[in-house]
Amino acid sequence: MNKYGIILGAGKGTRMLSINNEINKVAYPILGKPIINYVVDAVEPLELSKTIVVVGHGAENLKKVIGKNTDIVTQEKIIGTGNAVLMAKDLLKDKEGATMVLYGDTPLLTSNTLAKMFKKFQKDKNDLTILTSVIENPIGYNKIIREDKTERILKIKEIKEAVQVDYIVTEVDAGVYIFDNKLLFKYLDRMKPDLDHGEYSLITIVEMFVNDGYKVESYIVEDRQEMFSINNRFQLAYAGKVIRKRVNQRLMFEGVSIEDPDTTYISPDVNIGKDTIICANSTILGKCEIGHSNIIGPNTYLQNVKIGNHNEIIFSYVVDATIKDNSQIGPFARIRGQSIVEGNSRIGNFVEMKNAHVEKGVKIAHLTYIGDTHIGENTNVGCGTIIANYDGYNKFHTEIGKDCFIGSGTIIIAPLTVGDNALTAAGSTITKDVLNNELAIERGPQVNIKEGASRFFAKAKAKKEANKK
Repeated sequence: MNKYGIILGAGKGTRMLSINNEINKVAYPILGKPIINYVVDAVEPLELSKTIVVVGHGAENLKKVIGKNTDIVTQEKIIGTGNAVLMAKDLLKDKEGATMVLYGDTPLLTSNTLAKMFKKFQKDKNDLTILTSVIENPIGYNKIIREDKTERILKIKEIKEAVQVDYIVTEVDAGVYIFDNKLLFKYLDRMKPDLDHGEYSLITIVEMFVNDGYKVESYIVEDRQEMFSINNRFQLAYAGKVIRKRVNQRLMFEGVSIEDPDTTYISPDVNIGKDTIICANSTILGKCEIGHSNIIGPNTYLQNVKIGNHNEIIFSYVVDATIKDNSQIGPFARIRGQSIVEGNSRIGNFVEMKNAHVEKGVKIAHLTYIGDTHIGENTNVGCGTIIANYDGYNKFHTEIGKDCFIGSGTIIIAPLTVGDNALTAAGSTITKDVLNNELAIERGPQVNIKEGASRFFAKAKAKKEANKK
């Protein structure tokens, strides 16, 4: 059976209360990942022949964040979910198979549940399968209305249309549907708008299917959290808490130690090897590949990084970077801009690296900025070194060889090259290339003025007193 998917993400999400409603609700991030991409990822293991995302409000921005392997169509006028599904007509209308329709604001849905829905649809030879849930206090949900004697589904009644007798119904619509594809588009063409708002609601098709004798059944979701949809920022935070718990549990069951799950935030797209320890107040977002036997944190932020094995990264910020094996990072290091630390290195206190590549055994221990630079093996960079790589308009590259010693307080004015086994004297400003084995010194002569300090302080004190008057 061919399988297709339509994810609805066109609504404004006005209850998110963004400025001028500029941000589409499904573009808001949870653990650094847009809401809609959780839904895209949930359907990916189903091996759909085609996945279509319907965008509308904020379409251009939303297109930038939607995950790969999707077709995108636009609902120009936001006039209901039925009309939104109809936007996929040109891509799907004549195809044999089944189409799953689901909402882009439901990030807690799991691939397992969706796969079971498809299995039931195919096994029971349904024309429509509805995902439902049974809730003890189902206030605010659309109701599944069944025939009293046969228990067959008759319709989905919107909560605004419910009458008093409907409030005893505990089975509710969870917002995921699998249709026979050809029947879906046949009935979408027959839909009529409601009288109140002129909108086309997808759930009206359920009653149309029933009245025409097609087979409509439900699949009851085992974990009703999966049907949770996001409409405001409080619900956004709740969904984030659920996802964070799921991710942390998965990693711990895979052999990762998380010292305090309540203060640890890890994206679902992060892979971490066994025996790595994640300490408190650490955040790991984006596409990260982290090896085994590392210590990360406390108070560390990682995003889009590749980290090898046996590293220690504490109180540090590492983004868009690679750290290989057996290195010490931090405390208070900042590594970014596609930087690479090859391994067996030390990037220490208050060191910043940007677009830098350091080979094995490099030591950069304190208070240093390394930008647009390549450093050879076993070089030591002294405290307070600065690579001056920017002239206000352009960035320039610096090449430092292996086995060098860059003295404390050295300023290197890029672009230039420092050869192998070279030495720069502390406090030097280097503006010319340094060849292999050379010692570079650039200092003005020191002048000591007798009583100069006393005169300076006296003058400064008098100025301070004068300012008080």
